[in-house]
Amino acid sequence: MRETTRRLRPAALASATVCLALALSGCAQVDTTAPSTARAAAAKGTPATFGTVDCRKAKCIALTFDAGPSENSARLLDILREKKVPATFFLLGKNHIEKYPELVKRMAAEGHEVASHTWDHKILTKISDAQIRDELKRPDDAIERLTGHRPTLMRPPQGRTDSDVHRIAKEEGLAEVLWSVTAKDYTTNDSALIKKRVLEQSSRDGIILLHDIYPGTVPAVPGIVDALKERGYVFVTVPQLLAPGKAEPGKVYRP
Repeated sequence: MRETTRRLRPAALASATVCLALALSGCAQVDTTAPSTARAAAAKGTPATFGTVDCRKAKCIALTFDAGPSENSARLLDILREKKVPATFFLLGKNHIEKYPELVKRMAAEGHEVASHTWDHKILTKISDAQIRDELKRPDDAIERLTGHRPTLMRPPQGRTDSDVHRIAKEEGLAEVLWSVTAKDYTTNDSALIKKRVLEQSSRDGIILLHDIYPGTVPAVPGIVDALKERGYVFVTVPQLLAPGKAEPGKVYRP
């Protein structure tokens, strides 16, 4: 009965879907947890567990990439290694993890956070519970086989999520991560414009959304990194941004 209800649910229930105003419109908000809140929830005096960066003191920002790996990812990884910048990769399964397994291994080996963007980029709020579970489980299985580590983070396609997605994500051991900065790089190949959009929106504890599948994005990254470093930002992965707090399965994180 739950499966049928989900497919035919009325508009009032559909309004529970969250869509970030920066990217989409017409959707209500759900409860989200800010990085600062996650950090504050940790016991007082708890050390940040990731390296030497403590985002309670440092001006941190997280660089994240959706929908890879792609033919552009090797160059991106070269840039990140050169700039000494960690990133969080929300990877797609079909035609991506399957096609570029060595890049997935490299991401993990070079210290980046490897997470999930579902298997086939289905809009999770529009499919059955069984399909949601499959969209979440398949990329996690594939990533674990390649890296030895099972993802604890996922990003729902288009940022669309609701209570059913939260429940299934919790059962799968996944927290949802949204964003605060988008260059809308799916609308332009102009690297200078992508950089401009990111810099205009960036602030402390920000989570930047980019897509390394588009040709204008990777060339914009060096300028973005250099400009934000000049402004005093320290780049961290999403888990570093939350530390010493930890992402809790079933919760949604957004600055």
